[in-house]
Amino acid sequence: MDESTVLRGQSIIIMDELHSRLFELASPYLDTRENQEHTRIAYEFAWKLLGEEGGEPSVVFPAVILHDVGWKCIPEDLQTTAYGPGEKNMDLNRVHEVEGARIAGEILAGINYPSRLIDEITEIILGHDSRKQAISKSDAVVKDSDKLWRYSDHAMRVNTERFGLTFRQNMDRLRDNLDGWFLTAAGRRMAVEQLLRHESNCGG
Repeated sequence: MDESTVLRGQSIIIMDELHSRLFELASPYLDTRENQEHTRIAYEFAWKLLGEEGGEPSVVFPAVILHDVGWKCIPEDLQTTAYGPGEKNMDLNRVHEVEGARIAGEILAGINYPSRLIDEITEIILGHDSRKQAISKSDAVVKDSDKLWRYSDHAMRVNTERFGLTFRQNMDRLRDNLDGWFLTAAGRRMAVEQLLRHESNCGG
């Protein structure tokens, strides 16, 4: 079996042949908004959350890998108007969900993924940002995996630059949204752990 690894510090995630193939198929749609790295980090968090919270791996992993392919359909100069702090263009944000569900369905059908699972995956992608409550345990894991990226080293750099925030402003934003963003106990705990690590690295 063709396998690749995702290495983050002391964490090594084995990516099986199916997941590697899905990343390969998604790659042309992820070359915007730094979504390649965003998706890989969300994928790593999905492994951890599945171990603690449950969920269906055959749904969660494809949904995480494909959840943001729809951003490719939005011009790059408009993308940051559709997410982040402050007033957002939620109609534009909705486009990335609708187009993402369509593209994900086409990719999964192209590899003969079970239609029942495709339906569940595309439904998750269709509401991964706009739907605040989870429709299943798998949906909650996908949502929390996506949000946990915001607490990663990569996101700390990217989002402070994107939104013109200081380190402290970004930390305050992340801390203030813990209760609103996370649907699982493990997801919230991991986010807090990331915040404490960032504080420690910056001298408190």
